[in-house]
Amino acid sequence: MSVRYRSGLLVLVAAAGLGGCAVLETMRKCGAGCPGDAALTAAVQTRLGEHTALLAPNRVYVSTLDGIVYLSGQVATDAQRLDAVQIARATPGVTRVVDTVALEYTGR
Repeated sequence: MSVRYRSGLLVLVAAAGLGGCAVLETMRKCGAGCPGDAALTAAVQTRLGEHTALLAPNRVYVSTLDGIVYLSGQVATDAQRLDAVQIARATPGVTRVVDTVALEYTGR
């Protein structure tokens, strides 16, 4: 996924999670990312990687903007989705988690 596409996607997810005014304020304050956001994303990704139930074929993507972690992707069960949210919330420095992780479509 290109950096430009990913940045645009982050802004759209942020707009949905925070509301337009909050996103604009954050963008004015930090541009495409605030100090520490990349480290926070890496910390959450590392913690998620320690849980085998969240590894492939599940896909949980992590983006951070101003200390708010945005989770997206797809997992097989609601328990896995909730685990991902709890893991992100327990990561030091995370101020809020916005969960847009989808459940796997089973065709039923």
